[in-house]
Amino acid sequence: MSFFIEDALAEGGVAAAAPDIISQLMVFGGIFLIFYLLFIRPQNKKMKEHKAMIDTLAKGDEVVTNGGVLGKVVALHDGFVTIEVSTDMTLNVQRSAVATIQPKGTIKGIKK
Repeated sequence: MSFFIEDALAEGGVAAAAPDIISQLMVFGGIFLIFYLLFIRPQNKKMKEHKAMIDTLAKGDEVVTNGGVLGKVVALHDGFVTIEVSTDMTLNVQRSAVATIQPKGTIKGIKK
C-alpha cells in the first residue's frame, strides 16, 4: 500500500523493473545543464567583463573600489593601483579591488 516502497511479492510475482541507467544519466545531465545555464555561465561572463575592465584601467580614470572608496587613478603597477582619494592622500589597492569605472567628472559632481 505504500507509495514509495513496492510490496514484496512471493513466488512467481512480477518483479519490479530496475531503473534504466540511461534515464538516470539523462536526469543528472539535465540537472547539470540547468546549473550551468543558471549559475556557472553567468558568473564566468561577469568575471571576464571585470577582468577586461581592470585591464583597461588608465591614469586619470575615476574608480570605485569594492570598499566603496571613490578616487582617481594616479599610477598603475603590476598588481596594484594608486588612487588619489583627496588632495595629498593616496591609497594603494589591488587591481582586483576596483569595482567600477565611473564617468569623468563624478568626483567634481560630489564635491559641490
